[in-house]
Amino acid sequence: QVQLVESGGALVQPGGSLRLSCAVSRAIFSIYSMGWYRQAPGKQRELVALDTVGSDADYAESVKGRFTISRDSVKNTLYLDMNSLESDDTAVYYCSALWRGHAYWGQGTQVTVSS
Repeated sequence: QVQLVESGGALVQPGGSLRLSCAVSRAIFSIYSMGWYRQAPGKQRELVALDTVGSDADYAESVKGRFTISRDSVKNTLYLDMNSLESDDTAVYYCSALWRGHAYWGQGTQVTVSS
């Protein structure tokens, strides 16, 4: 199994930046695909960024050029760097991992963009 624990969510003003972290219980280099998803109130969960071994990172159109996904193999942590935040980025952000054919999820971290 894989345990995922997100952190870093906060209240931030429009135009601000935030880094989300996802601590992973297994060696992160062994996990084929990891990603960040988000769910806003009244909306479906959507993919934000995906990092797959051997492929370029994939981003939702709405966050391209503003968000960056990365892995730290030493700290076994997945990151999401978010810049130029907008009110539409307000959501609960979830970390996910695809490992041995199973999908695992964290508990989520709240990001609120508001002045």
